[in-house]
Amino acid sequence: MKQAEVYFLDTLAGILTEDENGYTFAYTESYVAENGTPISLTIPVQSKPYTSNVLFPFFDGLIPEGWLLDIAQANWKINPRDRMSLLLACCKDCIGAVSIVDITNPENQ
Repeated sequence: MKQAEVYFLDTLAGILTEDENGYTFAYTESYVAENGTPISLTIPVQSKPYTSNVLFPFFDGLIPEGWLLDIAQANWKINPRDRMSLLLACCKDCIGAVSIVDITNPENQ
């Protein structure tokens, strides 16, 4: 199982999990209570978790493409089909308001 904290403008917004059943994204209770900003128009703030068999398109879109993806795959030896590992390795400091922090492997923090 792999997990990541999802931050919106340095505020913990939710937890993204990959397990044998697929992917789950859940906003934190405090973020829902504060009427936080949705991290994406396709993932509105709600208390019920989102589930999917594939990585949510919003998160998949954060992963670099082209030559930058090639460098990331070569340096970290990540399979290009392992989208969650790519997200965890490449998206701690993304361009934009959202960042992803690996909580499965504390040495990556």
